[in-house]
Amino acid sequence: MLAGQRIVLGVTGGIAAYKAVEVCRRLVDAGAHVVPVMTAGAEHFLGRTTLSALASEPVQTSLWDEASPIPHTRLGQSADLIVVAPATARLLAAYAAGLSTDLLTNTLLATRAPVVVCPAMHTEMWEHPAVQANIATLRSRGVHIVEPESGRLAGGDVGAGRLAAPEAIVAAIEAVLATAAIEQGQLAGVHVVVSAGGTREPIDAVRVIANRSSGKQGYAIAAEAAARGAQVTLVSTVELPTPAGVAVRTVETAAQMQAELTQLAPTADVVVMAAAVADFRPVLAAEGKIKKDQGVPQIVLEATPDILAGLGAAKPAGQVLVGFAAETSDLLANATAKLQRKRLDLVVANDVSAPGVGFQHDTNAVTLLRADGTVQVVALTDKRAVAAAVLDTVVEIRAHAARPDHTNDTVNPTS
Repeated sequence: MLAGQRIVLGVTGGIAAYKAVEVCRRLVDAGAHVVPVMTAGAEHFLGRTTLSALASEPVQTSLWDEASPIPHTRLGQSADLIVVAPATARLLAAYAAGLSTDLLTNTLLATRAPVVVCPAMHTEMWEHPAVQANIATLRSRGVHIVEPESGRLAGGDVGAGRLAAPEAIVAAIEAVLATAAIEQGQLAGVHVVVSAGGTREPIDAVRVIANRSSGKQGYAIAAEAAARGAQVTLVSTVELPTPAGVAVRTVETAAQMQAELTQLAPTADVVVMAAAVADFRPVLAAEGKIKKDQGVPQIVLEATPDILAGLGAAKPAGQVLVGFAAETSDLLANATAKLQRKRLDLVVANDVSAPGVGFQHDTNAVTLLRADGTVQVVALTDKRAVAAAVLDTVVEIRAHAARPDHTNDTVNPTS
């Protein structure tokens, strides 16, 4: 997997910078083209001459004194993978916050290539809540973390925080490249439509009936699908950063979402209904703001259209339709009923009453139920990892449907 790969090796200012030399040597020996980038802090621990002699190109350190006027863009766009070893707490914070403080952080922000980050620091720093929060943020964005080992640290301390061994780092790089090679072609040419967020149904000019959906899971699915080569259209009610390569259509109400999905779904290969659509809406919405001194308003509700059931009824041959079931009790029974009633290929069920699960969290825990009766449990993890599990299943369903003999398989939705 390493032969011919262009890898940017970022080195930051920690005592473990000396191990980057061995990482570089192993990558070059395996046939990779290694482009080293050192921070100013790294130069206190490692001479640039050493790394330049072992790498495929001389070390780069600055946005301003290189031959290219925009070196970070060139590095980010041309990289097959970026690895940072060691990654200090400072680098983790800057990367998580999107701060472009030097050539390395600029390059990290200017790439769509896989990124592998290898933290190294003292135990107290590694275990600090701020550092762990930054790690969680980066993981949720698809960054691969090679966690530090426990052992002897600088100054004679012993504990967690030692940079992973060079051979472990190189093995992680190989695994990420292998996975990326598979995933990048999985959904190439496939049109994936994803809905995200909770709809808002107006009561008057300022008040709405809404729900707690943040849209984070839908956005994670859209980002993961785009990373796998899909053409992605996201129908969204929320304002989150648009994932790279994703087209967004903004809506607010259930009726608006239904109109967009009715237009998009007939030509989509995959539809993922991750949005939380309000079940009810006011029959009439006041034109202005209802004042308190007018008394308590009598709001008459009506059911909103069942968008997912409509998509299931009109589903074209070959399309994979995915629904979500956010429940607080009887998770499997309710999800199975939804799967069957709405003619879904896959339902993603979660118990939103559980800690860290579902609405407004960066994490989720789900159960994937397929129409063929297959059940897969995804334990609590970040929403990008959940998105990967959902799309892995979508890929399996599409591959199964493409098999000439798939019609002979026994389907038992209730098993």
